[in-house]
Amino acid sequence: MKKIRIRKFFICLLAVLCITASDCMPVYGAKLPALKVKGTQLVNDKGKTVQLRGVSTHGLSWYPQYVNQKAFSWMKKNWKINTVRLAMYTSEYNGYCTGGKANRKMLEKRIDQGVKCAAKAGLYVIIDWHILSDGNPGTYEKEAVAFFKKMASKYKNYTNVIYEICNEPNGGTSWSDIRTYAGKVVKAIRSRDKDAVILIGTPNWSQDVELAAQNPVRGKNLMYTLHFYAGTHGEYLRQKAQAALDQGLPLFVSEFGISDASGNGALNKSEGSRWMKFLNRNKISYVGWNLSNKGESSALIKSDCSNTSGWKNKELTPWGNWLVKQFRQK
Repeated sequence: MKKIRIRKFFICLLAVLCITASDCMPVYGAKLPALKVKGTQLVNDKGKTVQLRGVSTHGLSWYPQYVNQKAFSWMKKNWKINTVRLAMYTSEYNGYCTGGKANRKMLEKRIDQGVKCAAKAGLYVIIDWHILSDGNPGTYEKEAVAFFKKMASKYKNYTNVIYEICNEPNGGTSWSDIRTYAGKVVKAIRSRDKDAVILIGTPNWSQDVELAAQNPVRGKNLMYTLHFYAGTHGEYLRQKAQAALDQGLPLFVSEFGISDASGNGALNKSEGSRWMKFLNRNKISYVGWNLSNKGESSALIKSDCSNTSGWKNKELTPWGNWLVKQFRQK
């Protein structure tokens, strides 16, 4: 009887240890190869160029319902995306830095949900520090350093996580200011995660990439964001992007649309097609804005549609259908 009891004890102990270990091990991110930056390209663990393609959520405080497993798995299977971006506003209503402690904890839970849903679906995921009205990322520099240190500590073993440290610097913020901020945040991430890909915003709503090319941030696996809206931005911005590429600056389009720059207005599909040719020719990753049913032309889902996954084509906006077509063609 003693031997049986001892055996049962060790079996139970082993089960507890396995469960505990499984809670701590990087079971979610293990499905995808870790990415790195080589020259101007993203590459996988075999050195093959990878072009990420996906969608960005709208603000996590305002449209959290789209961060769910069914939606992410549906988009992977049916839209053929391989990436999702979690847009966490910093300064707007219920922003991470302005909405109070309870709101901050809630946003961190939504990010955690998004990271795990993405990994389970086989998607890369971008954690986006979505500055906008705050203009200069240095406004909440201390908060950003603490946030990304926490995120990097939590997800350092997740091979699918990418960090975007400042969405769209604006309001006359110089590259020098952004570069100083980026140096501190990159250092914070690297203190916990030595290899994750980090996206760095550029001046003038992430358009003046040629300025970053003149004096990039030191470090490995760093890329620089280029944002465009085809209704406003055309050949002149592609020329700026090409100039940055020619100087060896790795670019990542972490947000774009084919409306005007406000996120609303008429769609410019012809200019959008020119942009897609440019992105595909240069193997630049791209993420479309935005996964919501907000009543504007840059939303992917029609405003009268309440579904949060499994969308039919008729439930998508003209922009939504156009973007999904690009994913499927690729």
